[in-house]
Amino acid sequence: MAEQPKLSSLHTRLFKAKAAKKLSFEDIGKKIGRDEVYVASIFYGQAKPSKEELQKISLVLGLPESHLTEELGEHFYPDRGGLMSLPPTDPVLYRFYEMIQVFGYPLKAVIHEKFGDGIMSAIDFSAKVEKVENPKGDRVKIILDGKFLPYNKW
Repeated sequence: MAEQPKLSSLHTRLFKAKAAKKLSFEDIGKKIGRDEVYVASIFYGQAKPSKEELQKISLVLGLPESHLTEELGEHFYPDRGGLMSLPPTDPVLYRFYEMIQVFGYPLKAVIHEKFGDGIMSAIDFSAKVEKVENPKGDRVKIILDGKFLPYNKW
């Protein structure tokens, strides 16, 4: 069995409320004005929701706003990463790990050729997942959109 991420009791309640209401991350995102990947990031404790987002999530999921703001309010700052061990045991997550193992250096080389010496931001960043229908089997299309950050010289 795949290792489960380390979630707080409140984050677990978010998932339970989502399941009880039969909502997708896309459904919730549309109701709160955010992308589905960002919403999933909130559920996994990897994003810092605003007060307005907590109010909207409270309404959408039927959870008391006070419970959300008590744990995820202005004082909350995500402890990003650390949800799993490496290499991951979940098959989907392992494929991401495998993709970086196989294509990480080629992608890095192409980024350097096109942009120079620097990195792609994971802060000024967005991600999208699209389903592409294909007669040979549906395809997963993942778009990672990060600002290029050149290294400084001093």
